[in-house]
Amino acid sequence: MNKEQLYGALNYVNHSRTKRKEMAKLVGDNPNLMLPLLELAFEDKDQVSSKACWVIEFTAKENLFYIFPYLDLFTVNIDRLKRDSSVRPMAKVCEYLITAYFRTSKNEVQEQLKKEHLEKITSACFDWLIGNHKVAAQAYSMTCLLLLGRKFDWIHPELKMVLQQNYNAGSAAYKARARMTLAKI
Repeated sequence: MNKEQLYGALNYVNHSRTKRKEMAKLVGDNPNLMLPLLELAFEDKDQVSSKACWVIEFTAKENLFYIFPYLDLFTVNIDRLKRDSSVRPMAKVCEYLITAYFRTSKNEVQEQLKKEHLEKITSACFDWLIGNHKVAAQAYSMTCLLLLGRKFDWIHPELKMVLQQNYNAGSAAYKARARMTLAKI
């Protein structure tokens, strides 16, 4: 399947878990589709780009290692996403990567994620947290930044300040996640 065929197949993906899971299985069976899927996702030009992000999220949940060869591409481009329907799944992929990175047991994510990747994820998460994004992307960003603060000591004071400044304007879900995050800082 080439990029154009993948684009066409993504047109049939919708919000249903079933459709996203079917497409993720296709990628799971054909890992070579990850690169064109990422390319389509980062074009961020139409709904198909968002659908590509949904499939990347579902694929990463089951096969996080499929993204390893493309970590440079992923981390350089995540901050370019503007559509909420693209940002949310990619923020979730960041959460998968960062939670795996900070597990106490040795794992491949710890070997694959370099300092530059962590810095780019940190920057994107702060942008998503500060920017006008939906609460899901902000919640995933809080989790990432809370963990990343273990490695970069400047993050926790900045995160605390942002959460406190935005707390009163946040939704109930935002406030709940912010309280939980602040309690752990």
